[in-house]
Amino acid sequence: MTNQRIPLTLFGALTVGNLVSVAAGLATLEWLTKPLLMPMLIVLVLVSGGLAHHHARLMVFGLATATIADVALLIDTDLAFLTGMGFFLVMQACYITVFVKLGAWEGVKRRRWLIPALLAFLAAFFIPLWGDLGDFAVPMALYGLALAGMAMFAIGLSTRMGIGGVLFLLSDLLIGINVGGLDFPGRGIVIMSTYIAAQYLLISGWLRITAPTAERPVTPG
Repeated sequence: MTNQRIPLTLFGALTVGNLVSVAAGLATLEWLTKPLLMPMLIVLVLVSGGLAHHHARLMVFGLATATIADVALLIDTDLAFLTGMGFFLVMQACYITVFVKLGAWEGVKRRRWLIPALLAFLAAFFIPLWGDLGDFAVPMALYGLALAGMAMFAIGLSTRMGIGGVLFLLSDLLIGINVGGLDFPGRGIVIMSTYIAAQYLLISGWLRITAPTAERPVTPG
């Protein structure tokens, strides 16, 4: 835990700075903080045992692609939005691959309600907005399925990771409502706070369940 103190403290400081920047509309501060959030989680992974954790390289690669996505979404153009969504899709694929390898499917099978519940949730979100999403409708729907899949497999592994997966789903769908022309006060704060919490819970949850033990030796990858 001592090794984790510095990256966790810096991650907390970056989180506060980023949320302040979003709330106050401080673009420079946002550019200074948001691109460093996921790299600080990479540092957390490294000081927590580094590549000794199961499938660590793939998780670190996922965080790296999330960093690129975070930067892309700071740029207010359609191309940047699609680029960010594409890199987040790569991140989702990395997370899903790791979660499945860790046995998440067994946890999903014990929760038979999970798949229909997530599909119903996505349908309730996309159907009313479909006509307003325009050219983004199909790519966002496909991304939504991947995002829901990641949340589903996270739930299959642990409560902490499941909460993280659901928060990630909520965060990205709140981005989607803006594409559909809807907004509400404080939406940016909600998006970033749920996203940051989601990534922290997913990574810290993964670190907890994959820490090397006598019964589960190091399997780097």
